[in-house]
Amino acid sequence: MCGIVGAIAQRDVSDILLEGLRRLEYRGYDSAGIAVVYNNEIQRIRSLGKVNELVKAVGEKTLAGGLGIAHTRWATHGKPSVNNAHPHVAGPLAIVHNGIIENYIDIKNRLIEKGHQFTSETDTEVFVALVNSYLEQEGNLLNATKRAIKDVKGAYGTVVIDKNEPEHLVAARSGSPIVIGLGIGENFVASDPVALFPITHRFIYLEEGDIADVSRFKIVIYDKNGNVVNRAVNEVNIENDEAVKGEYRHFMQKEIYEQTKVVTDTLAGRISDEHFVVECFGTNARDVFSSIERVKIVACGTSYHAGLMAREWFESLAGIPTDVEIASEFRYRKSITQKNTLFVTLSQSGETADTLAAVRIAKQKGYAHTLCICNVPGSSLVRESELVFLTRAGREICVASTKAFTTQLVSLLLLVGSIGVVKGTISSEDESGYVASLRKLAPSIEKALALDSKVEEISREFVNKRNALFLGRGAMYPIAMEGALKLKEISYIHAEAYAAGELKHGPIALIDADMPVIVVAPNNDLLAKLRSNIEEVSARRGILYVFGTPKLGLTKDPNIRFTEIDEVDELIAPIVYNVILQLLAYYVAIIKGTDVDKPRNLAKSVTVE
Repeated sequence: MCGIVGAIAQRDVSDILLEGLRRLEYRGYDSAGIAVVYNNEIQRIRSLGKVNELVKAVGEKTLAGGLGIAHTRWATHGKPSVNNAHPHVAGPLAIVHNGIIENYIDIKNRLIEKGHQFTSETDTEVFVALVNSYLEQEGNLLNATKRAIKDVKGAYGTVVIDKNEPEHLVAARSGSPIVIGLGIGENFVASDPVALFPITHRFIYLEEGDIADVSRFKIVIYDKNGNVVNRAVNEVNIENDEAVKGEYRHFMQKEIYEQTKVVTDTLAGRISDEHFVVECFGTNARDVFSSIERVKIVACGTSYHAGLMAREWFESLAGIPTDVEIASEFRYRKSITQKNTLFVTLSQSGETADTLAAVRIAKQKGYAHTLCICNVPGSSLVRESELVFLTRAGREICVASTKAFTTQLVSLLLLVGSIGVVKGTISSEDESGYVASLRKLAPSIEKALALDSKVEEISREFVNKRNALFLGRGAMYPIAMEGALKLKEISYIHAEAYAAGELKHGPIALIDADMPVIVVAPNNDLLAKLRSNIEEVSARRGILYVFGTPKLGLTKDPNIRFTEIDEVDELIAPIVYNVILQLLAYYVAIIKGTDVDKPRNLAKSVTVE
């Protein structure tokens, strides 16, 4: 979600800050702003809407100066407006902030009693006013910030500047990521390294509770106890073409089509001949896996659906009892920690606030081991987990996840296979068969993508629909859930998914000619049961869009639009069918004219609760 960029340099930094914001647009936001110190004055410009609106506003003025901060805001406190946009100011200070200050009302009331007047509805303005209230007592920005942070409860990634101290900036992190980009005679800060790739590839990641004093030639970092600490410098690189659409109309379309490549990349070196490479999860993975008796998976959104899919695989293939829970629920629910449980977290960004909090709680509750599956090396989740598996999806720019989800599924299959082999619950013969299926995955996805034009034609029938129902059974139920999520995320059609066996327990009341019902029907043991569910819908004049095997044996029916999918191994069928549902959501959104890559109200990385 919200994006932060900051800079301290001898040159003018406004162009650097604006380019950084452009590179963070994929995260989702509703307003943007910039503040630069020049001649001991803060020059601030804010605007609603896209970063381009801010660029236009900056272009109408001279915005010079070597110290500055900039921000893209996703509203949490207060509606989207110029007054609520960052940076916020108080006295000589300006601040940008990601996260939520939970006790901001108490602090705000305290400051109002002292005479402070507020111009916005945000917790961030309260934060900077709090720092300012300590400035005279403490004598400098660094100490005032340290003092203020002791007062606040909640999450923050923040950068503060003082027009009277133009030689440095102060950054702090608790629950929301902040990185420092290293230059030559200049330094930078951001919420994501992506913002700074044009100017540096060398980064220091602040850890929980860190406060950094950043000047042109020196960086001093204090840990949560106030001790000066050294943090490692990381070299981070990115493929140059990842942020370019190329021949594709949208990033979502590009990322759907990249799935054959990223699946191949994710499997590379992780299967060998007829075997799973257990050590790809860590040098001590074999010892860890041999000791576990059950698995707990915690995730949010699309990653939660991947976790539900993994439960099917863990229990049916490897015989490992598995629980799956939404991270935001796990955080606040009283739960029982069972011994010898592997705690698995899933996150595309590795910065999802609820998932990060969950892994910290898991450590406190005594889970035997932690493992994360993530797409971003160096992210907070990666750094805080014992075992790590990187998905190799590459940078995913579209807010709605496609290739990151697919690589999560592949990664989870590798995890299921590896644990099953180590525990002896997957035989050598089955291991060989599963590996063979995984080798067929990329070609099977390629065949699914070849149905692009057929899916586009079907999608035209959704243009005036307001609701949709997705049905799946067994392993296909989580895929139906993900299909419904994709449709609602980018087309704004209300969509729900149900296990098809639940149809008669309520959802069937919704069926009529205006309720499209999407069914995923690969060839498996539940096919006959699913056929009955299809007939139940058709009998009530529901319009069905069935993607499935010809073995489904449907009779000609004016209410059924059947799209034949090539036979695919049962193990990988959920992944392949998911690609079809991604295409459906994409084309429905195109026809409805929505902003496919940046759907309203959504953010790429949810770094607040």
